[in-house]
Amino acid sequence: MSTIDEPPTAGIDREASAGPEASAVRIRLDIAYDGTDFSGWSRQPRLRTVQGVLEDALATLFRRAGERPRLTVAGRTDAGVHARAQVAHLDVPEAALVAVTSRRRGHAHESHDRAAVLVRRLTGIIGADADVVITRASIAPTGFDARFSAVWRRYEYRVADAAAAHDPITRRTTVSYPRPLDVEGMDAAAGTLLGLNDFAAYCRPREGATTIRTLQTYRWRRAADGVLVASLQADAFCHSMVRALIGACVAVGEGRLAPSDPVALMRAAERTSAFKVMPAKGLVLTEVGYPDAAELETRARLTRARRELRIDGVVG
Repeated sequence: MSTIDEPPTAGIDREASAGPEASAVRIRLDIAYDGTDFSGWSRQPRLRTVQGVLEDALATLFRRAGERPRLTVAGRTDAGVHARAQVAHLDVPEAALVAVTSRRRGHAHESHDRAAVLVRRLTGIIGADADVVITRASIAPTGFDARFSAVWRRYEYRVADAAAAHDPITRRTTVSYPRPLDVEGMDAAAGTLLGLNDFAAYCRPREGATTIRTLQTYRWRRAADGVLVASLQADAFCHSMVRALIGACVAVGEGRLAPSDPVALMRAAERTSAFKVMPAKGLVLTEVGYPDAAELETRARLTRARRELRIDGVVG
């Protein structure tokens, strides 16, 4: 598993493309996880994945209702990548939801909020101290699709260079770098990459997938503890794009590339060995953005249509 973010044009996903049946309820899940011990988001045979753990818990909860819900996610994260604010949805028959969230005998105090009950019962199955947590569940508004309704994804990357304080408590989410880095040069280089561009130089090729993306923000700063923190936001990120963008700017910070080199490499639109793709562990999905409720269905329809057109060779 090596996908950082769900490419919107990476092959037709019939499960994700299908809307809920008329009798079904669509539930939004907000999820956080420490990706260290996961082989990424997507379910894989004989490997522990975030999707696998969550869907197994859902299958356990809904077993008596005869359902095995599947999740559609905003962005499929790579092995070792973390998330504070991943978003997914599932569709279940309303009768099944009622069955698994009804008050149990002796629990008269239990909440009437079925989504809140769902979170509590899934947490009981997964474990309150697990490395994946459902932080919230809610009945999704009409037209919501965790994947296709999203308008942007935001990531953060942390690097502790020679000038930073190295905190063992954050070692799972921070990459240690043995040399000092020039954060001003890195930030200057990052700024040259913004906008709608072909990021082929920063993406591993995937059949049927475009490498054209809109990078909306990319900034570097040095936090109070000296750790260098990158913030990136785009409509979507293609295969390995975030960690490659980080690697190019780290090469600038070390002096191996000039601040103007990352944009020159991007314009060449070819994979390069001028920089190294950075490790997954420093990367955290921090937020997924959605439009107002009235625009959710339109956004999902347009994104899905654009994706299918590109796969057919009409666009991109």
